[in-house]
Amino acid sequence: MKKFWKIGLSAFLAIGVLAACGQGDKDAKPSTDKPQTEQETSQVDEATFPMTLTDALGKDITLEAPPEKIVSLIPSNTEILFGLGLNDEIVGVTDNDDYPPEAADKEKVGGMEYDIEKVIALQPDIVFSHESSMSLSEAAIAQLESAGVKVFVVNNAQDFNETYTTIEQLGRATGKLPEAEKIIADMKTKVEEIQAKVKDTEPKKVLVEASDEPDIYVAGNGTFMNAMLEMIHAENVAADGNDWYKIDAEQIIAKNPDVIIVTYHYVPDILTKIPQRAGFDTVNAVKNNAIVQVNESTTSRQGPRLADGLEELAKAIHPEVFE
Repeated sequence: MKKFWKIGLSAFLAIGVLAACGQGDKDAKPSTDKPQTEQETSQVDEATFPMTLTDALGKDITLEAPPEKIVSLIPSNTEILFGLGLNDEIVGVTDNDDYPPEAADKEKVGGMEYDIEKVIALQPDIVFSHESSMSLSEAAIAQLESAGVKVFVVNNAQDFNETYTTIEQLGRATGKLPEAEKIIADMKTKVEEIQAKVKDTEPKKVLVEASDEPDIYVAGNGTFMNAMLEMIHAENVAADGNDWYKIDAEQIIAKNPDVIIVTYHYVPDILTKIPQRAGFDTVNAVKNNAIVQVNESTTSRQGPRLADGLEELAKAIHPEVFE
């Protein structure tokens, strides 16, 4: 009988609202006055094997050679690995991995549950997990490690610079540093272009929703989304709370955002439903028809498409400078 490591439905939904949005249980980090593109990132240099890397949990992982078989346990890792040109090396991904299209051709090792025996049968040289899901994947990782499988837990990035470091780290671990450097350079260029376009705009009050009534969750201080809003001249009206937290409709009315960003797609016609909430006719975002649905993958996954997500947010908040 196959051994499955199961994730309950409620816990899985919590991942969708919280961990997949690029936040975890970390303490909120202080903001900086420096633009993200000006902060220092780790120097990319030549990788030599064998090498020892330290993962997000402080574990030292030694690789004798670039891995020839890789399993990814979260979509953001998968996007980075494909971006590095590791199509042939990737042998397993999760049911939730929908980008790039080539991910559909890979063996699936689970979504709401991991098929541990399948992962082991794939004989990966390394499995890339993620810090944001550790509360749910700890038992699975323990099973894999007890079977002799190397598991590297990727850091849950809180801003673009930490994302760049993650990309560099995966590039280093897989012998793809030049490719990682190219991805990072392209992302930085795009971020600089976006920030240049919005630098003279008036800041707008923004609320970012990750779920609908009755359990409305919004992006607070310490989230990746909050950091992105700060980069594009947007005032997060929910920044008085930490992480992704639950809020009621009356509080949203009181905060009176100029723009409401919707990051979810599970509610049909949500853009017409939100204005119909009781009392929302007084909210500026409703009066100005400024409720915008964005791609939850590009605006939350800590990978190469994150710069595209930043641009999508900027267009939603400052459409006038992108016309």
